[in-house]
Amino acid sequence: QVQLVESGGGLVQAGGSLRLSCAASKIIFSIKRMGWYRQAPGKQRELVATITSGGSTNYADSVKGRFTISRDNAKNTVYLQMNSLKPEDTAVYYCKLDSDFWNGWGQGTQVTVSS
Repeated sequence: QVQLVESGGGLVQAGGSLRLSCAASKIIFSIKRMGWYRQAPGKQRELVATITSGGSTNYADSVKGRFTISRDNAKNTVYLQMNSLKPEDTAVYYCKLDSDFWNGWGQGTQVTVSS
């Protein structure tokens, strides 16, 4: 059973930074894409950023220029560097992995940005 283990969430003041990490518990081959999504209270889960195995990235307009997604293919780990955080970034952040053999979500990590 593969698990995605997220870490790095927490409470930060507006303008601050956090770095999220998500690691797969087992080596997974043929990963196509890894990404981060978030869900705020009362809202639908939304895409934050994704990165393909080739390194192509995609960002939500609301985080462009502030967030950076990266990955370590050897460790099956994806990162999300979040700078200039705003109160509206407050949400549970989930990582997602898509491969030819397994697709799944992490358990989520809370990010709270105070004003």
